[in-house]
Amino acid sequence: MAFSNAVYLTSAADKKQWPTSDLPELLFVGRSNVGKSSLLNSLTNRKKLAYIGKTPGKTRLLNFFSCQEVMLVDAPGYGYAQRSANEQNNYQKLMEEYLNDRQQLRLIIWLLDMRRLPNADDLLMLNWFLTTGKDYLVVLTKADTLSGNQKTKQLSVIQNCLNISQENFYLFSAKTHFGREKLLEKIGELVYNNN
Repeated sequence: MAFSNAVYLTSAADKKQWPTSDLPELLFVGRSNVGKSSLLNSLTNRKKLAYIGKTPGKTRLLNFFSCQEVMLVDAPGYGYAQRSANEQNNYQKLMEEYLNDRQQLRLIIWLLDMRRLPNADDLLMLNWFLTTGKDYLVVLTKADTLSGNQKTKQLSVIQNCLNISQENFYLFSAKTHFGREKLLEKIGELVYNNN
């Protein structure tokens, strides 16, 4: 599966703004500054499809990118400390609404920084999307920053912390594109099997 024909479609603050579409949707979700936009750009083989900011918390809406066969949905990062209580409430409403109500959602691609252990926000997000019953993949980003031995140890620690099967984990580096092809292959397999 390739997403090289992806184009930005729209941004949505609530369900009234969701695009009308029958395409299966892939949701990209993770902590602020984890590399969601970088992953999207890598998977689509585009440098500037999704905006990459120097500071975390730039994505505030659900951003929809249309491809021939799927819709890619870039979610705002969670856990950004400088967001106000009102912004955090809006984020929670936005995500709960999408996860619970969007029938087109087929696959959740959850990004975690491989260098860090999951925190309370990560565990909350895990609980949210597990309730949907949708397929999901865990993408451990910034894999290029660790040695082979460090990767093995950190993967084991994160896996045990989350109690998720190792087959759901994929290592990725936006810098080197390590893991890109394997991830694309798995995404294609899950999306086509669910249609």
